[in-house]
Amino acid sequence: MLALYPAIEPFSHYHLTMANNVRVNKDDEITHQIYVEQCGNPLGIPVVFLHGGPGSGCRPSHRCYFDPQRYHIILFDQRGCGRSRPYGALKQNTTSDLIQDMEAIRQHIGIKTWLVFGGSWGATLGLYYAQHFPEYVSALILRGVFLGRKRDIDWVYSANGAANVFPDAWHQLVKNLPLAQQEKPLAFFYQQLISDDNNLAMTAFNHLQRWEAHLISLREPLALVEDTINESAKIPSIIQLYYSMNQCFIAKKPLLEHIDAIRHIPTIIIHGRFDMVCPLEQAWQLKTHWPQAELTIVEMAGHVASEAKIIDALVKATDAFASKSA
Repeated sequence: MLALYPAIEPFSHYHLTMANNVRVNKDDEITHQIYVEQCGNPLGIPVVFLHGGPGSGCRPSHRCYFDPQRYHIILFDQRGCGRSRPYGALKQNTTSDLIQDMEAIRQHIGIKTWLVFGGSWGATLGLYYAQHFPEYVSALILRGVFLGRKRDIDWVYSANGAANVFPDAWHQLVKNLPLAQQEKPLAFFYQQLISDDNNLAMTAFNHLQRWEAHLISLREPLALVEDTINESAKIPSIIQLYYSMNQCFIAKKPLLEHIDAIRHIPTIIIHGRFDMVCPLEQAWQLKTHWPQAELTIVEMAGHVASEAKIIDALVKATDAFASKSA
């Protein structure tokens, strides 16, 4: 079974200032500075890593799914995330803005085409980017596919989805909410997270963290240390719920309805059989609409990319693409 490649450090990292898009309301104008890093071989196969969330950010381990001798590895923190500035910004932060950022990064570095590698929300963003800029995508590797449909969001944040698999954890999440909010508590938790009352916000954050810990992998949920002080800890959750409430800003262009634009792009889909965040049905629907794509179902695996079997499948995929490109 393959493991991650050894840890590496970037040979370049910087903030790239993005041009403001035209907005009707000038109060919505904001300057985003996107953190970008490059690792591996600058003359190697270009690959861009798309982190999940929305709202999380890149970590050092994300560099290690690729052979550093054969890949030119580009990572960036999406708007409002990680080391990008301003941290937590929601203005001018939509999926369309993110794919324009990807284009600005590609052009800045001087890459003609790149392999797009993304998991969970990163898979959503990768598909959306490829459908808008197919001429710049050499291949796609997608893990834990999330299609961003209302039903996919409701799976996590309503009583009719994962709550039926984890009824005890769902009960703990919603038991103190007003009865009218218990079936679909997404908007309620978002309002609490953005509250000026930090105690209220952090209580909501801790409840959400406990709920999501049950879904994330096949292992027993890790014990979480509740946070009552660090306001910045809630930022990823705010961004995630903000995107979820807006159906990931892709409702007008659903991913499954625009496969023809990317049907020619070599694509590998990797999905855990027991993924409780993004059920396998989503990857299966993508494969059904896109028979040319290769689907690998990883048995006895859940959602997170750090599971040994998921790592094995991802590294095999990047190694195989590198060998084909040699």
